[in-house]
Amino acid sequence: MHDLLSSLEVGIVVLDREFKVEVWNQFMENHSNLRPSQIVGTCLFDSFPEISADWLKLKAGPVFDLKTPVFLIWEQRPYLFKFGCNRPITSELDFMYQNVTLFPLSSLTGKIERLCMLVYDVTDQATGRLHIEGLNEKLTNVSRLDGLTGLYNRRYWQERFEKQFKLARRRGALETAIMLDIDHFKSVNDTYGHQAGDKVIQALANVIKQCVRETDLAGRYGGEEFAVILADAKLADALLVAERIRRAAENTVVEHEGQQIRFTVSLGLAEFNDSFANEMQWLDRADQALYKAKEGGRNQAVTL
Repeated sequence: MHDLLSSLEVGIVVLDREFKVEVWNQFMENHSNLRPSQIVGTCLFDSFPEISADWLKLKAGPVFDLKTPVFLIWEQRPYLFKFGCNRPITSELDFMYQNVTLFPLSSLTGKIERLCMLVYDVTDQATGRLHIEGLNEKLTNVSRLDGLTGLYNRRYWQERFEKQFKLARRRGALETAIMLDIDHFKSVNDTYGHQAGDKVIQALANVIKQCVRETDLAGRYGGEEFAVILADAKLADALLVAERIRRAAENTVVEHEGQQIRFTVSLGLAEFNDSFANEMQWLDRADQALYKAKEGGRNQAVTL
């Protein structure tokens, strides 16, 4: 029996109702560096203080009282025993992912005085799943974000904007749309080249990120044009944000091949109105305000 327990690639621990260790197999010894002679007869929590005694006793309750197995899976709790990861040195993992099964051990009288704990190393399966989830998250972000600026791309921004519009109609919320673009951007490209133009676009995107909140919806609408929906912001409050963006852009210096490039922006603002038939009417109103800002001399914010 001892040879069998030693050869299994699974941890086997037997605990009594006081959580004193009665069996500690070779797998557990290898990963804990605790020999059976060191831990058998002692309380499990003395050797593993990272295990919450209250939590494990709660989990073990049905095993002792209802004779029901209990399963602990890594998706809910990555590990029970904080064992190091024995994967190649190139691995970034710090611990072994584990699935654990607790099942009752009947005595001759049929009473449950002990439970058996099986500890499975599921590191490979867990890391495979986490790797796939990480890739999926990256792909999702790539599909949503504009590669140059890191803001939402037009397609995803438009999807979110449509939902924001419907939400504003239901709630009667005070929200304001801002359309803005870079003044005389063509001359920037013509004078300094398209790489410099890209740097100016990135600089404006960074200004926008710094001036809006996480709850706001900011995206690159196309070329040098950007769109922002300020959540829970009436026109007067939105105008303060627009002015903050305008001043920050005016004070930004873009370095390119030893040259310093300055730029300004024009902004058009339109507060949500439930008379708008759809979200595009709202955005068109902001675009009309942007046109007036440019017509009126640029480097300014205009409201409609």
